Amino acid sequence: MTSSAQNGVQVNEHASSPKAALMLGALGVVYGDIGTSPLYTLRACLVGFADMDPAHILGVLSILFWLLMLVVSFKYVLLILRADNRGEGGTLALLELAIRGRAGKSRWLLIVLGIFGASLFYGDSMITPAISVLSALEGIGVVSHTFDDWIVPISIVVLVLLFLIQSQGTSVVGKLFGPVMAVWFTTLAILGGWQIWQTPQILQALNPIWGLRFVVDFPTGSFLLLGAVVLALTGAEALYADMGHFGRPAIRRAWFSMVLPALTLCYFGQGALLLRDPEAIRNPFFLMAPDWGLVPLVVLATIATVVAAQAVISGAYSVTRQAVQLGFWPRMQILHTSAAEKGQIYLPQINAWLLVSVLILVVAFQSSENLAAAYGFAVTGTMLTTTILAFAVLPRGTTGGRRVVWLGILSVLLVVDILLFGANIFKIHEGGWLPLLVGVTVFSLMMTWRRGRYLLAQRQQADHQPLKEFMTQLEAFPPARVPGTAIFMTMNPGIVPASLLHNLKHNKVLHDHVLFLTIQVADVPHVALQERFTVEQVTASCWQIVVHYGFKEDPNVPDVLKHIAEAYPEIDLEPMRTSYYLSRQTVVAARKPAMWRGRRALFAFMARNATRSTKFFKIPPNRVVEMGMQVEL
Repeated sequence: MTSSAQNGVQVNEHASSPKAALMLGALGVVYGDIGTSPLYTLRACLVGFADMDPAHILGVLSILFWLLMLVVSFKYVLLILRADNRGEGGTLALLELAIRGRAGKSRWLLIVLGIFGASLFYGDSMITPAISVLSALEGIGVVSHTFDDWIVPISIVVLVLLFLIQSQGTSVVGKLFGPVMAVWFTTLAILGGWQIWQTPQILQALNPIWGLRFVVDFPTGSFLLLGAVVLALTGAEALYADMGHFGRPAIRRAWFSMVLPALTLCYFGQGALLLRDPEAIRNPFFLMAPDWGLVPLVVLATIATVVAAQAVISGAYSVTRQAVQLGFWPRMQILHTSAAEKGQIYLPQINAWLLVSVLILVVAFQSSENLAAAYGFAVTGTMLTTTILAFAVLPRGTTGGRRVVWLGILSVLLVVDILLFGANIFKIHEGGWLPLLVGVTVFSLMMTWRRGRYLLAQRQQADHQPLKEFMTQLEAFPPARVPGTAIFMTMNPGIVPASLLHNLKHNKVLHDHVLFLTIQVADVPHVALQERFTVEQVTASCWQIVVHYGFKEDPNVPDVLKHIAEAYPEIDLEPMRTSYYLSRQTVVAARKPAMWRGRRALFAFMARNATRSTKFFKIPPNRVVEMGMQVEL
């Protein structure tokens, strides 16, 4: 999957944005990853053959083409794009649709599956920049082997510069993405078309019979070949993940009108070259170009791979923000790099982690060929997750024959995904262990955080006091009242928060106005302003407020309080007379621990390093009082 980036237009702009502009934007963001796959895919598929038998070339190319049609064109572009969460796509958005209305073991299993699929994406987001930039700069070796030793150092410089500019945002650079990728796909089509013109017999590979013959003749080899063919499908998840930024029609038009034809011509062009010159297997992509065009092609390929890398980096930001909002990841600092486009965000911690990881991969693996083995596992794992979750979403609401048809189609796609995933399992010892290790690590962190937060909420509810009864009695026999408004942030509405009890115990005062504020994340990407908050008056001077945000939105407490003040003028929300009370919890071991020692220590470490509530909720730090307390787990 490569999820990608947030460099597109927002959903509410689709109606007014020209179709051509949306298609151009989709080219630059959605298709950057899959568009650079021809740099290394066919070489990875054929490099293991002792000879370049024409039947082998035609068979492999036929399998590649029909998988491209079945997995990308049919599964993603025509089917999976239908499973939108109010216009948004991606693994976590699909997970929210799948678990909606479910309970018990089935809900838990779907959550585990969806989170593991999202976790694998982080392995993909590490490998994509490394393999893309390395494969582009390896074209230098075609120009002259004198520069072979410079490929890795130059790759490191390009990647460092790419990650350093992330903090500046992609609003300016993003405008160049679409035109650059349009030039790239045009170049792919021209290079491939010229080679096909010289050797038109390569078009025989369009006949699936060649692929079937290859499977019959080499059943085991065909299965293992899928581990390399899947490289042509990398980036397919971006079609779904970026649906909310460009819309389903623009993504489909861009695929069928430009991306698919260009990729097909390029792959078949490389095959035509290999039919004439088997020695070209050392780098069939760059050898399609004439000598005078090699240097410009290397430059263009490098720029195109930077676009592909940018897409997956921004995708990592997007997935992390969704995980934070859904309660699977600790709070992190989220910076918006554009005042006009909400999707353009920057997460410093994720950026630093990705940079270090990518540089380690480049130094450790040295070439795109070595990284190819590591690439497929993460991609196929995410694809398999998407198909399984689709079983819980797409047939929903259908009955009878239509439901049977849906289940039949998804079953066929599931078999294909299992074959692709199974083929990549055999590459674990060659590098597939890397995304598996990253995926398992991130999955463990996410599930530990979710479990810890759940146990904390349970502990708070176990000793809870009903808010209305408590405040009624408190106002009947009040402590000293002080001017202003106190806002107590609480996870559980209707329950007395510990921060209030601590304030009464230590300060022995109660403000004239008291608000209990709870932030809740809905199972939709965006929440309309009219549905943003609910206000319930608990007593004469006390209110319970529940604020709702979508899982793709960032909480902003001062902003929502302005809207509440307009709707409820009786509540004093003057910023200079308002104080915020938050609990800062320290996890300690209980007599009967609810988590084993190592996991509890991990949760405590994550809690200590989470972004402070004041920064995450945009609360002015000079208006905050934090009440420290220990919680036993």
